[in-house]
Amino acid sequence: MTAAVPERDPQWARVLDLQRQDPGPTALRMVLGGQLRRLREERNISVSEAAGAIRASHPKISRMELGRVGFKERDVADLLTLYGVHDEEERGALLTLARRANAPGWWHKYHDVLPGWFEQHLGLEGAASLIRTYEVQFLPGLLQTEDYARAVIRLGHPKAPRAEVERRVALRTERQRVLTGSDPVRLWAVVDEAALRRPMGGHEVMQAQLKHLLEVTRQPNVTLQVVPFHAGGHAAAGGPITLLRFEDQDLPDIVYLEQLTSALYLDKRDEVDHYLAVMDRLCVEAATPAETEAFVRELLDRA
Repeated sequence: MTAAVPERDPQWARVLDLQRQDPGPTALRMVLGGQLRRLREERNISVSEAAGAIRASHPKISRMELGRVGFKERDVADLLTLYGVHDEEERGALLTLARRANAPGWWHKYHDVLPGWFEQHLGLEGAASLIRTYEVQFLPGLLQTEDYARAVIRLGHPKAPRAEVERRVALRTERQRVLTGSDPVRLWAVVDEAALRRPMGGHEVMQAQLKHLLEVTRQPNVTLQVVPFHAGGHAAAGGPITLLRFEDQDLPDIVYLEQLTSALYLDKRDEVDHYLAVMDRLCVEAATPAETEAFVRELLDRA
């Protein structure tokens, strides 16, 4: 019996859209995983049953449905059979997504300077529809000029040769493409006043960086707020926070917490809710975007 998927199903429409686009492997994995989860739940098949069909563990099915791992075409084909999906067009579209989802991301060419724990963040960053971030010491990487980024990178890698530093700068610059294009991510950044006052790279570099902030925040998808010193202590005293939200509402928000040599990725509802509440309070305590623009201009005028 052919399994018909309603034409109005937004997830199926998303699958068809992705056949004509190149959003990157992470986005493809997340959409394919969401589609597999929907099919499983519609057939009332348990995670354990699905795991048994492909000789896998319960956690692997969960990671597949969240788009956190690559897909073997054989596993996807076996799951589609288990879920009663026999329509050749539907099977073909999903198996094509599985093949494309296993392709290397654009960042693969930077493997020599890219730690493994950061690769997942680059993929999530490119797949997100909204990124909310708070920074204490530096401006967010997505808003940095090349010279500012170079100064930050040299601070963290003081012994790195020049060629390596330039590779890292190029990687950071290429990341910023998510802010432009036909369907750019929305970025909502909150920074501590210290990040705007700390002259990374020297006076001229910082002046150019502040001017860049004024330019980039003219984009409708970029919002910047500063938490002024006079606001006193605040809820995010623990350090930088990044929250990523995705177009598919069935996909959980993810909290990214970067450390010196590793990172944490949190997606449990109670943990995410805690950080969402922190970010919401920060946005209330921070200067408005208009006040922030005026503050940046004042810093430039004083120089």
